[in-house]
Amino acid sequence: MAPGDQSGRGGQRTTAPARPGGRTPWLRGSPAHRYYSVVVFIVLASLDNVAIGLVPPLYTAVSGAFAVPQRDIGYVTATSFLVSAVAAVGWAYVGDRTDRKPLLMIGTLIWAAGMAGSALAGSYQLFFAAQLVAAVGLGAVGSVGFSVVTDLISPRRRGLVMSFWGLSQGVGTLAGTLVGGILGATDWHRPFLVLAVAGVLATIAYFFTYDIRRGQSQPELAATLAAGGEYDYRISHSDLPRILGRRTNVWLVLQGLTAQFAFGSLVWLPALFSNRALAQGYSSATAIVVGSVFATLFQLGGVLSIVGGLVGDALQRRTARGRALVAAVGVLAAVPFYLVLFFVPLRVDVPDGAGAGAVVGAVLGSVFTEPTVGLSLLAAVLALGLTSANAPNWFALIADVNPPEHRGTVYSLGNLVNGVGRAAGNGLVGVAFTALRGAFPPPLNFAVGLAAFQLFFIPTGIMYWLASRTAPADIVGVHRLLERRGHQD
Repeated sequence: MAPGDQSGRGGQRTTAPARPGGRTPWLRGSPAHRYYSVVVFIVLASLDNVAIGLVPPLYTAVSGAFAVPQRDIGYVTATSFLVSAVAAVGWAYVGDRTDRKPLLMIGTLIWAAGMAGSALAGSYQLFFAAQLVAAVGLGAVGSVGFSVVTDLISPRRRGLVMSFWGLSQGVGTLAGTLVGGILGATDWHRPFLVLAVAGVLATIAYFFTYDIRRGQSQPELAATLAAGGEYDYRISHSDLPRILGRRTNVWLVLQGLTAQFAFGSLVWLPALFSNRALAQGYSSATAIVVGSVFATLFQLGGVLSIVGGLVGDALQRRTARGRALVAAVGVLAAVPFYLVLFFVPLRVDVPDGAGAGAVVGAVLGSVFTEPTVGLSLLAAVLALGLTSANAPNWFALIADVNPPEHRGTVYSLGNLVNGVGRAAGNGLVGVAFTALRGAFPPPLNFAVGLAAFQLFFIPTGIMYWLASRTAPADIVGVHRLLERRGHQD
């Protein structure tokens, strides 16, 4: 590309050697190598969310081990969300300027070390500190990984592929809930140690992944990259006003505050179902498993994010407002189904004191034998399915309205606001449960508190509608910018 960007739209040039044209070696860069790389990315995205979902099912066990109230362990989770989000901004900015592969490896090793430290902690303070170390590493995987993944995906299929990226994170959170509840039912240290080992293995696997070129998914840059050129624009400090000047970015970032108030409260789902089991006379160990299995089962609606991504892609081809409108309708329509999920009476019949396998089997069987469980599952699938349209279309919109060198940073800014909202939602809903306890005895106080926090989806839907009004102009602007840069070669 020619020296200097004459577009007036930001982006700092760096000097990078042109890559020779021609065929890539059989292994490096081959379709098999690229497929392997995608699988590793999905596993990494899943594992870091296993770490996020690991602690909530263990609130009772960990608080008992350290002789602190459960809300204090909730503060650990809330603070970790915030620290991870702040760290992600730094990771993303560096990733938008330098080689992204080493950053992802370092970040994964840091959170693995934090998981090991959590298992070995002998006090509440050390456990808190280890979780914060893990949170710093987790910030790298989401923000830097997002930047890499968007360079693999063509604009036409962003919604679909990003639904798999988001789904892997959702599956990771579910797996964390399940692993924490089952492996940690009798020994809360065990799931942290298992996850630490998995993090080290994932880092080794990532070492052999394909080096993805920045901007390689953009049609406007295809000719330049095919000829051996490089997209050598990198973010600079002066780009921040331009990033915030794209109105769609503002709405995409701000919607996360209210959305994550609602999503952050949902990490207490295992506590709701555990308290329902305790109210029916089950022992603490059995109640933990029951709560974890129900919470996992009821979040399976998240797999419908694939549908949300497909619908977003299809509607986006008809109107540039498409993705934002799909997300807006999804989060608004989900609210009534969440209310049904929280308030339908849930009667469980499981063998108290039995092994985890027997309890899991009894819970799964109750879906077909207990009408209230079946109704709750249907409400959960619809609620989670509708809100899951948010994630893939949010990911895709960030890529659509920003050039490649800005995407990781914009994602991290959105993730920072998400982290603030999620931390606040996670922490404040715990305070709400305590405040409501006088008027609504457990587990009703959990149901009322969770229901109130889902109302934050309403302003979220409004902001997505506003984003649908500004997205078309921002998408056209990025398209023209990349065309100019591609033609400068």
